[in-house]
Amino acid sequence: MTDILVLILFVLSGAASGWLGVDLLPIDILKQVSNVEGFRIVLAIIGFFIGLAAGFVFLQLRKTFLDQIRTMPTDLLISRAVGLILGLLVANLLLAPILLIPFPREVFFAKPLAAILSNFFFGALGYKLADTHGRTLLRLFNPTNTDAYLVNEGIIPAASPKILDTSVIIDGRINGLLSCGLLEGQLIVAQSVIDELQTLADSSSNEKRGKGRRGLKLLKELRELYGRRLVINPTKYEGNGVDEKLLRITEDMAGTLITADYNLSQIAEVKELKVMNLSDLVIALRPEVQPGESLNIKIVREGKEKLQGIGYLDDGTMVVIDDAKKFVGERLDIVITGALQSPTGRMVFGKLINNPESNKSFKSPATQG
Repeated sequence: MTDILVLILFVLSGAASGWLGVDLLPIDILKQVSNVEGFRIVLAIIGFFIGLAAGFVFLQLRKTFLDQIRTMPTDLLISRAVGLILGLLVANLLLAPILLIPFPREVFFAKPLAAILSNFFFGALGYKLADTHGRTLLRLFNPTNTDAYLVNEGIIPAASPKILDTSVIIDGRINGLLSCGLLEGQLIVAQSVIDELQTLADSSSNEKRGKGRRGLKLLKELRELYGRRLVINPTKYEGNGVDEKLLRITEDMAGTLITADYNLSQIAEVKELKVMNLSDLVIALRPEVQPGESLNIKIVREGKEKLQGIGYLDDGTMVVIDDAKKFVGERLDIVITGALQSPTGRMVFGKLINNPESNKSFKSPATQG
């Protein structure tokens, strides 16, 4: 109903402009028109169609604007609005002296042109500054806040909000990262993530139901431990799937996406978004082992290749040991020969130290016979 009223308003305005605009034309032009009333009707019809086209354009812009406002987080909306208002205020303060200066009649357009350009420039500048540095506004509202002071002075960088993916909530390692102080800033959990966890918790599959309940339990623990630091974002973004909505939230909030999903982290990097993949973090925190280094490893099972044995480091890294197949269940001294790094993990290769004095578990084939 509102759209129809808007269209009617634009159509009537266009037709009225064409009808009444004839009276504003110079007399010289009107003298050249033989039928003024017919000319008035033609202009009214032209104004009618121009108003109709302008009405459709306005409705489309209005729909786009309302969709953005509806899906925009409240804190981001307020920050941008404050930045825009401050920018326009600065523009008009700077413009006031210029408007008081008398200009020659030949350059009468300078004042309105300066007003338009200055308002547009400073308004856009304030909007963008508030968008990227909105947290520094804390200094204006709470000057005694130490954190706000340090951020505002550039002594410490502002901590970006951390957007949690469903995978890291189910994984559970996020609690350890927070307890160690490795993650700063607010923890943002999208409503779509909670809906997905609830769907998993209500699933008929035991495995999915267990994952969903584990994730909801972790969120409850995080709420109890960190209180208001954990923020539920109720904004309903449009998109296909939870991943696309998480990417939009990360982009709108200029935050960091925390995920254990390799594909999602790759898409975020393509979109030039900040992302932290827990798998990459685990790999980065693993102790390095260099070729030639000696280790004591328990052989837990046979390898795929002939005579190979498999062991594991304390961090779970697989160690493939040549000629160790017959020593399954024993601890052996080995020497590292190389390592292979892949996106899914790391694999270390080694060989036995053939020295009975330093390797008590080693038994040569001759002694076995």
